[in-house]
This record gives sequence, structure tokens and C-alpha cells, in this order.
Amino acid sequence: MYAIIEEGGGQRKVAEGQDVFIDLIKGGQAAAGESITFDNVLMTGDGKGKVTIGAPYVSGASVTAEVVEPMAKGLKLDIYKFRAKKGYRRKTGHRQRYTHVKITSIKG
Repeated sequence: MYAIIEEGGGQRKVAEGQDVFIDLIKGGQAAAGESITFDNVLMTGDGKGKVTIGAPYVSGASVTAEVVEPMAKGLKLDIYKFRAKKGYRRKTGHRQRYTHVKITSIKG
């Protein structure tokens, strides 16, 4: 079974047993093993052709996940700024923080 949920301003396809990195929740203070419920489910499917599409959300559907790691860091992104013939060079970096969760059940 799979579902498409609305999370972090975007849409994400998830399946039972899948590990997912989502936007940081509770400022990284969520306890490992804590349960999280996503109620904004846009679509569900069983993988055999039966699909339920919401308008905009599927009523009664929810996705439950368990926190594996409260705060995980993504890959480092390097940002370069350069102006030709001006002697201007700047390099900065950024690492996005995520919460690592495992999808435990999809209802609906």
C-alpha cells in the first residue's frame, strides 16, 4: 500500500516500511520512537490498481510514522558568488536539517 501525503509544503509518495527524511519537526527535539500522524493524505493506492483520490484530501485516511532519528543533516551544499574582474569571491555552505522517520502504517 502507498499514499501521497502533503508535507513540508510539497507532496511525497510513501509506502509502508519506507524510511523517509522529512522537514525538521519540534525543532529536532522529538523523541526517538515517537509516533507521528500525517492527516493530509492526497491519494492512496493498494498497488493492484485500486486508487482513492481525494478532493483535496482523502477523508478518513492517515499515515503513521515512527521517529528513527530526531535530527539528521543532509548533504552539504556549497554556494559560490563571483564577480568577474572585481576581485569578489565568496563561498558559503549549508546543511539542511531533517527528521528521519519510518512509515509504519497507512490507513484509508
